[in-house]
Amino acid sequence: MTTVSLTDVSSYLPGEPVPAAFFTEHPAAEDKLRQSPMFKVPPYRHHVAPDETNADMIERAVQPLIERHGRAEIRRVDVLLVHSQLPDQPFVGAGTEVARRLGLAPRWLIDVANAGCASFVHMLQLARQFLLSGDARTALICNAQSAAGQLFTQSQVRGLSQAAIPGDGCGVGYVTTSGHAPVLGIESRHVPAYAGDMTMVRDDGRKYWEAGDAQVRIGFTPSGVENVLERGNRLVPEVVRDLCRRLGVDTADIGCLITNQPNRTFLRNWREALNLPAERHPDTFDRCGNLFGAAMPVTLDDAIRSEQTEDGDLVVLAGFAHAGDYAGAAAIRGQGW
Repeated sequence: MTTVSLTDVSSYLPGEPVPAAFFTEHPAAEDKLRQSPMFKVPPYRHHVAPDETNADMIERAVQPLIERHGRAEIRRVDVLLVHSQLPDQPFVGAGTEVARRLGLAPRWLIDVANAGCASFVHMLQLARQFLLSGDARTALICNAQSAAGQLFTQSQVRGLSQAAIPGDGCGVGYVTTSGHAPVLGIESRHVPAYAGDMTMVRDDGRKYWEAGDAQVRIGFTPSGVENVLERGNRLVPEVVRDLCRRLGVDTADIGCLITNQPNRTFLRNWREALNLPAERHPDTFDRCGNLFGAAMPVTLDDAIRSEQTEDGDLVVLAGFAHAGDYAGAAAIRGQGW
């Protein structure tokens, strides 16, 4: 039987750390929603440079994989999956540009638009299915997040409570048919009932692409924030428990839990719900803020390089997307990282 492994991960963070004061001491800063658990400000985050693209970040994030596995091996990737939290261009995804820069000629190249902050799990599931089919041997899954330094630093958005939370970064995973770090199982669920609950709005009512003076922002409301908090607190522990139950293990057996990181409240509530100590739930929130879809691979890479995981650990990746329209968890036997 074919075994699929998350053989390696690597990441890239753009620029120097940006302190919270960049937002909180801005002349237009306001306190509306600032006291909500959703918007507790992290000390630092990173921002893309004005001319830095998703393809730029992915290219830089892949370099450690090339150094560790060889350029020729990476160029033989059969499947390329790319998720860009803020696409650089309408109509055109980043995938083909990534393939061009890295010299890839994948059989399957997909720009993945859904699954948001949990898209690393979603893409790992897709890659696993491709490789289990027997018609592919390796895959590269890429998460690029570039909204923080672009959308959230706009003059009309920078003072809002939502603006200080996100950070930019990129994480990539190298998936192979091997027993190196086997993927033991993946649990995922799409929740159509919550589709469309996260919106992008402009105060003048125009669509995001229409000309006008009002700038695009996320349409948070107090009631919407409450819904997201309730759903996120519930969905992530549920999907982790379901995965562990299917694998015949207890959540106490999780050696390392890696999640998306919207805020510190979610991080605390998730590990408490799963009865895990803080040291088994590493995060990069204080240094990177909410990295959206890039949070899982960036944090996993950080945990591996800082020796917060050990060979043989049951590593679980878990998270939810948008206002709760997707949740997923993946279990990996971490070894050889």
